Amino acid sequence: MASKRDYYEVLGVAKDATTADIKKAYRTLARKYHPDVNPGDKEAEEKFKEINEAHEILSNSEKRAKYDQFGHAAFDPSMGGGGGGFGGGFGGGFDFGDIFSSFFGGGGGFGGGGSRAQRAVDGDDILARVTLTFDEAVSGVKKDIVYRCVEACPDCHGSGAAKGTEAETCSQCRGSGQVMTNQRTPFGMMQSATTCPGCRGRGKIIKNPCTNCNGKGYVRVEKKLSVSIPAGVDNGNRIVLRGKGDAGRNGGVAGDLVVEITVRRHAYFEREGDNIFCEVPVTFTEATLGAEIDIPTLEGEQKYTIPEGTQYGTSFTLRGKGMPNVNTKRRGDLIITVTVEVPRNLTEAQKKELREFAESCGEKNHQKKTSFLKKLFDKK
Repeated sequence: MASKRDYYEVLGVAKDATTADIKKAYRTLARKYHPDVNPGDKEAEEKFKEINEAHEILSNSEKRAKYDQFGHAAFDPSMGGGGGGFGGGFGGGFDFGDIFSSFFGGGGGFGGGGSRAQRAVDGDDILARVTLTFDEAVSGVKKDIVYRCVEACPDCHGSGAAKGTEAETCSQCRGSGQVMTNQRTPFGMMQSATTCPGCRGRGKIIKNPCTNCNGKGYVRVEKKLSVSIPAGVDNGNRIVLRGKGDAGRNGGVAGDLVVEITVRRHAYFEREGDNIFCEVPVTFTEATLGAEIDIPTLEGEQKYTIPEGTQYGTSFTLRGKGMPNVNTKRRGDLIITVTVEVPRNLTEAQKKELREFAESCGEKNHQKKTSFLKKLFDKK
């Protein structure tokens, strides 16, 4: 068997880590190495598989117990693993319980996940989206998020039984959620654990179900939560609120509420990272002679002096006038690009004066054009 890293080392948790610790570590690493985040990165893809394999074993109490006792050999068919020592001749690297479950639909007694009555189930994460104006993204804002999630029924506190009553232990399985059955198979007479038909694997029977949740123990409710969104957020940024998602069951950890940000476009600012860009039109005269012009900033209009002879497309940088970084709060830059507006609808008198002006300038005042023509004709 190829050498494998210790599963606890893979997830970066201690051997006495709780189920919640393992789940938290897995989520952090899975987000970091997910193929969608690292397209084409084979190393990240292998790490993602390794993380999933470690989580699959350590998040399952029965498999984790086997791993703690036998290490990787517990799941290596060549060493008799995968079925508590019941023969490695089947190959394929599957838990032996999976083979039995393909015949009987159970497998709880041979490496399966345990009964529903005993297994902790973590709650699901919930995705909510919020749209901000450009100005709200600049300064940060509080937003009310309305979403629906699953939580324990307030009337029965998750038991599923009506007020004043309790769920009774199932007499068929005695609360285990499973019953043992004997069946003849190609391997001989085998005993397997199957889901109890009396309680459907819950281990409890509710004779008087709660009317609020119809005996389920959980209800879907609408919640409203005020979320602080920091300055500098951008499209696609996510804010994770731990434990605000669907409730866990049987002691499982509650899921998270994930708030995804969308920022509306600004009328004249464009954003790239923490820098913002803006085109500012000026007149032919202002560009020629230089001028003090009004430019937009995130704080409002500001005076800025452009030098004489400013060319079309010239950019000027105002340091620290851009977006605040969402982590460091340091601000990016504002880059303004000058566009020269050519006058239209001139009178005949204005055209005459402009021609006289052009003749008086000659070539010496148009160095870029003169240089371009010289290079062009020199090539010929």
